[in-house]
Amino acid sequence: MQIKDLKNLLLGSTTSTEEPSSEIKQEAPLQFPPVPNDAVIVVPMRGTVLFPQNVSPLVIGRKASISAVQEAVRSEKPIGLLMQLRDKDEEPNPDDLYPVGTVAEILRYITAPDGTHHVVCQGAQRFRVQEFLPGYPFLVARIERHEESEISSKDVEARVITLKQKALEVLGHTKQVPDELINAIQAINSPSMLADLVASYLVSKPVEKQEILSLFGVQQRIDKILELLNYQVEVLKISNKINEQTQETMGQRQREFVLREQMKAIQKELGEEEGGAAEIEEISNAITEAKMPEEVEKQARKELARLQHMPDASGEYSMIRTYLDWLTELPWSKTSTAVIDIARARDILDEDHYGLAKIKQRILEFLAVRKLNPAGKSPILCFVGPPGVGKTSLGRSIARATGREFVRASLGGLHDEAEVRGHRRTYIGALPGNIIQSIRKAGTNNPVFMLDEMDKIGIGGFHGDPSSALLEVLDPEQNSTFRDNYLAVAFDLSHVMFIGTANVLDNVPGPLRDRMEVIELTGYTSEEKLQIAKRYLVRRQQESNGLTPEQCTITDNAILTIIQDYTREAGCRNLEREIGSVFRHVAMRIAEGIVVSEHIDSEHIQGILGPKRFYSDVAMRTSVPGVATGLAWTPVGGDILFIEATRLPGNGRLILTGQLGEVMKESAQAALSLVKSHAGELHLSPDIFKKNDIHVHVPAGAIPKDGPSAGVAMFTALFSAFSERTVRKEVAMTGEISLRGLVLPVGGIKEKVIAAARAGLKTVMLPALNKKDFEEIPEAVRNQLQFVWLENVDEALKIAVEEVPKTYSPAKV
Repeated sequence: MQIKDLKNLLLGSTTSTEEPSSEIKQEAPLQFPPVPNDAVIVVPMRGTVLFPQNVSPLVIGRKASISAVQEAVRSEKPIGLLMQLRDKDEEPNPDDLYPVGTVAEILRYITAPDGTHHVVCQGAQRFRVQEFLPGYPFLVARIERHEESEISSKDVEARVITLKQKALEVLGHTKQVPDELINAIQAINSPSMLADLVASYLVSKPVEKQEILSLFGVQQRIDKILELLNYQVEVLKISNKINEQTQETMGQRQREFVLREQMKAIQKELGEEEGGAAEIEEISNAITEAKMPEEVEKQARKELARLQHMPDASGEYSMIRTYLDWLTELPWSKTSTAVIDIARARDILDEDHYGLAKIKQRILEFLAVRKLNPAGKSPILCFVGPPGVGKTSLGRSIARATGREFVRASLGGLHDEAEVRGHRRTYIGALPGNIIQSIRKAGTNNPVFMLDEMDKIGIGGFHGDPSSALLEVLDPEQNSTFRDNYLAVAFDLSHVMFIGTANVLDNVPGPLRDRMEVIELTGYTSEEKLQIAKRYLVRRQQESNGLTPEQCTITDNAILTIIQDYTREAGCRNLEREIGSVFRHVAMRIAEGIVVSEHIDSEHIQGILGPKRFYSDVAMRTSVPGVATGLAWTPVGGDILFIEATRLPGNGRLILTGQLGEVMKESAQAALSLVKSHAGELHLSPDIFKKNDIHVHVPAGAIPKDGPSAGVAMFTALFSAFSERTVRKEVAMTGEISLRGLVLPVGGIKEKVIAAARAGLKTVMLPALNKKDFEEIPEAVRNQLQFVWLENVDEALKIAVEEVPKTYSPAKV
């Protein structure tokens, strides 16, 4: 019998368990003990399971397997087929085989002309290995045979019916199924034979077949097969559905291609221009290349179909064309793929910015979270600080560190919601909002997007509220489906790294502030400004003014003179301008041929920049009673504040001048009440309050001032005025007071302390409850000043007010 006849006999089913080997001739029988009756010769199989009552051809390639089969044929005994745990094992040991297999009768043994060995086996019954016997050139195992018993019950009969239905359903979804197999499944009534037949032909994975073979209970066996067939039916349904959809799509595209070719032929016969068709084809290709989401591409194709049947001269033609240009040019699928390197990011931040240790640390933590969880919803950062402290440049550094594009949009003066969300296309000249325009400019869907001046957003009116429109942009739960009014389709902003900036946090709307993590950038000390100037500003201004380091040098003393006498700011913006003025002066002298190079020292600054603009007038202002030096926070950093108080004949009125806000007026009133209530302890006559008016003035009256931090200074100034004792000129103070004399905590400690150091003060009195802010003060400033922590106002008087002279007597009325 030929091999092809065997295949026809087995309904076209062939199974190869091993690679055919080179020709192996049958050798003389070896000497070994006879195989016991309760044992079988074992043949390992690769990825093949033979079920009882099933017939299958096998190809034998290993020398030990050939010897085993030849011995079984010679002794007219069955063989035991066991599947290997791993197909790659060439010489499997007993531990490399499954313990349950099939006893099989050898129907045919054939050696083909090419030297390969073939056997046709029929499964007889299941067995379980008890032990493997030594002393044989092949595997021999003592086994426990499983006698199949036909169980007749309602549960089994119901499962048999269900199994037949499910098997026929699987075959119904399968192509080219032999009719003999369908007939055999319908004709078999034996539960065990039906289960083994279905498992043999309809279960595909060898591991699953082995699992079914290992189930000796027919009911459990059928349940397992039904579970696998149910899964297979679902897979086949989905596969067939996908094939049908693919064929429909291909058919639709072929139909469209034919129609387009016919349209081109018709236009050519009519003599019409082909430019329109070429333009439509160009837009169609652009839509395909843009790789838009399915919903967006559907909208674009719809508009393209309208454009295709519209005359070029139509007013709506240009509007639709512009809309399609926006859709195709947006980076729907273009993403920057640079990997975040924390070490490189740290080097970039240190290279671009001096100081700001805590802020750099927070940025690196932010980037580390982005690296470990790119799909996570990390917080949106908001840099808050005075102008010129480096908020925008930090955003550029983050973009450079992450390998992303950098774009920025200024929100200052924004008063129309459409500037964020865009205008609807029904309006003439409609465009997308600033968000989509910036994304298009970036060219990728994951840039670093800086929203500048968030505290200067205009108040919403009949045009809508722009701050409310930004809520969707900055909310990680919503911005994945941001819908611009012009596009009218969703654009995913969840990959964009948004960073906001503001000068004053109080002016940022509350809901927007809630969506961001605030990082405060306060002012720089004189030493930090000197380092920033030496590292960045001097070099940048030299290049801007066409100078080389050899043509113009500037000393550290000259830079410090500019910092202290010509700029009073938290940042470095005016400092850079003044350095630029110095270099422009030198550039003019070099261009005129007056000098070849110039060395700028501190004594040259006044001749170039003019007279000093700032003086340390603390000593002069506090040399008389009634004047105290306070500390104030402003949007451009900290500053010193003089509180002046004087008494004059009257009837106890309190006069306040100097553009004071409501909070500072209340502080003055509370300070006066506190002085009156402690008059006895302060050695003040009660009549002094009845026969005198008190005038409290805060100079620079054109500048509005407000805030809960002037209470201690107000109290000290009032006491100084009533007692005629001067306040120490080197002492500054801040803190609010209660009517019980307690000193309450205030904000802006770092900025205020830096301002005190800049003004040349020696002692700073702060609320004791603000000790938590001490670590934020730069170390250079901490070393420069003496700090006094106040719990009540009596402690402030002991430090701030001059010692009582020996000739001192309580103030008279």
